[in-house]
Amino acid sequence: MISPADFHSQEPTNLTGIPRRSMLGALGLTGFGLLATSAVASAFTSKKSEGAPKVSIPTSASRPGTNTVRFESVSGIPEEWSARNSAADSYLRYLKSLNLRSVSPQQVLESHAKAKGTIWNSLPPKQWWNRMGYLLKVVDRVAREMNVSEVEVISAYRSPAYNAHCAGAKSGSWHQANVAADVKFPVRASKVTATARELRDLGLFKGGVGGYWNFTHIDARGHNINW
Repeated sequence: MISPADFHSQEPTNLTGIPRRSMLGALGLTGFGLLATSAVASAFTSKKSEGAPKVSIPTSASRPGTNTVRFESVSGIPEEWSARNSAADSYLRYLKSLNLRSVSPQQVLESHAKAKGTIWNSLPPKQWWNRMGYLLKVVDRVAREMNVSEVEVISAYRSPAYNAHCAGAKSGSWHQANVAADVKFPVRASKVTATARELRDLGLFKGGVGGYWNFTHIDARGHNINW
């Protein structure tokens, strides 16, 4: 099993000819303490709702003017969102600590700073940050396999209120559990989808891969599913 420290320095691998058993340890969920215990797994699986996540998510956010942070270190971040998310600077430092090669920490942060009408998205609860860290490592690994140097994260965490206003979003979306991301590579989306499924089926991670005409959904829900 590859540890988090080992994965930071792992070089791109040509999967051709690599035994399936060798791949099963790569980026395993237990190495990150994510979805590895029955307690966590039960929180993500619902037999009555076809796998929809059972998630208890804090939805309150600080009001503008309370603990306001001027987020000047990253351009393009709306001031109102910054005021509502005082942990933004800490989250950015966490993302940078992942040492991702093809995913920009700034761009990931910007993917959170969006609104649907008057409903703002937010950062995920701090205790869930490592979930997105794990998933971004998966995305980064897919990018390296495809020799892609830049990946756009269209959507990552979605607060329940924000998710409810996203067109086509399911009420049980895994984005609300901070284990899903919609990503766009500078190649055909169908190729990204196929590569993500290939790596997943070789044991890179356990989760869903959804193909759309211009982006790919990847999540780490703990069991494999395609659409």
